[in-house]
Formats: sequence, structure tokens, C-alpha cells
Amino acid sequence: MEPVLTARVDSWTWGVRLFKTRSMATAACRAGHVRVNGDKAKAAQSLRIGDEVRVRTDGFDRVLIVSRLIVKRVGAIVAAECFVDHTPPPPPREEVAMVPTRDRGAGRPTKRERRDIEELRGY
Repeated sequence: MEPVLTARVDSWTWGVRLFKTRSMATAACRAGHVRVNGDKAKAAQSLRIGDEVRVRTDGFDRVLIVSRLIVKRVGAIVAAECFVDHTPPPPPREEVAMVPTRDRGAGRPTKRERRDIEELRGY
């Protein structure tokens, strides 16, 4: 059996279990949530060993370095051997800014309240 020299981005991200289905991986590429070596990746873009893949899922980026190419979905243990994870740890919960919430039934915010909320959120 010959070793695989290149693999499609959507197939590889699905194969290493970053996405549940291949169509979800393709949709993420189409939406610009997958980057290869800093550039937005199309679903059919070729991957090589040593490439950096950034995948945006659930509001944060996963940074992976390709260490082995696969084109079919494999078990979780084998999938973990196909990349080196360089994802930074998430910030501590106390550092994450608390989003202000309004009391239920309080109605729409006034103009002043809306401006205060936007200022707090940094818009």
C-alpha cells in the first residue's frame, strides 16, 4: 500500500474527527472557518505533512499541525496520531467578561441602555 502524499482539507478534517460529517467539513471550508497556513482553504485544497490547519469551531480556533495524512475516517486513537495540537488553552472563566442580561419581561432597552450595552461590549 502506497503512503498518501496529499489529502483534501475537508476529507482530512472529517477523517481526524474535527467534524461529524464530511458535508459539515465542506460547509466549514466554504464559510471560511478552515485556514491552511494562514490562508482560507477551499474544500478541495491539498494538504501536506507539516501544514498548519486552523479550524474555528464553537467560537474558538483549534491549531493543528498535520503529522499524517488520511483520506478515510479512522478511530479516535489513530486520528489523534494524525496531528499535533497547538491550540492555546482557553482563558480562565473569571477573565471572560460577563455579558449583561436583562430581567425577563423588562421590555426593550431604552436608547441610553442600548448605548451603555454597546459600549460595554465594545461595538
